[in-house]
Amino acid sequence: MGQEKRYEVAVSTLPQYLPEQSDEAGGRYVFAYTITIRNTGSVTAQLVSRHWIITDSQGLVQEVRGLGVVGAQPLLQPGERFQYTSGASIATPVGTMRGAYQMVAEDGTRFEAPIPEFTLSVPRVLH
Repeated sequence: MGQEKRYEVAVSTLPQYLPEQSDEAGGRYVFAYTITIRNTGSVTAQLVSRHWIITDSQGLVQEVRGLGVVGAQPLLQPGERFQYTSGASIATPVGTMRGAYQMVAEDGTRFEAPIPEFTLSVPRVLH
């Protein structure tokens, strides 16, 4: 009657526009996003790779795949969290990002941690 294993990772996102790195006249809008990954399951798991789908408001899609995040493949015990900040640039003032992290539990089980879609948006100052 052992405890049932839960393969579950929660992902939260906090995007921010970076005007000083953007070139609005040239159609380059740069955003930072801070990601918090928390192991909400009952099994230690490692983040091995990522898959992002970045879409601008004209429907242009960039797909990004790669190993780890910010050069790391964090190993998360149950309840442990890992936070990092990265960036993306799109050609329009508004876009979206979503994706998934590919995880491997210590028992070898592979599972995905979905990254809920979030909006990249240039804040418009109303005068």
